[in-house]
Amino acid sequence: MSNLRNQVQLMGRLGQDPEIINLDSGKKLAKFSLATNDYYTSAKGEKVEHTDWHNVVAWGKTADIIENHVTKGQEILVGGKLTTRSYETKEGEKRYITEVVCNNLVMTQK
Repeated sequence: MSNLRNQVQLMGRLGQDPEIINLDSGKKLAKFSLATNDYYTSAKGEKVEHTDWHNVVAWGKTADIIENHVTKGQEILVGGKLTTRSYETKEGEKRYITEVVCNNLVMTQK
């Protein structure tokens, strides 16, 4: 059961082209937002669509694949883990962000 801890899988569409960052250390980072849709029927019997946006990051070879093969609007399946980090704004405010660290990627047909 330990392999089930902190595991996430999401299928959705990219909201924009991935941002690719080449770090001074030689590592490559891909960042993008992924939209997932959920549908349900309201109490009035109306079909309702709800969209959630997820921040996704990928490193190394996975980032290379994303850079060369993934574009805005494309549907993909990502697998990875959730991480939370904090940073400080220029104004000194502490902010928190939750991201999916992608280590598995499946591209659906365009």
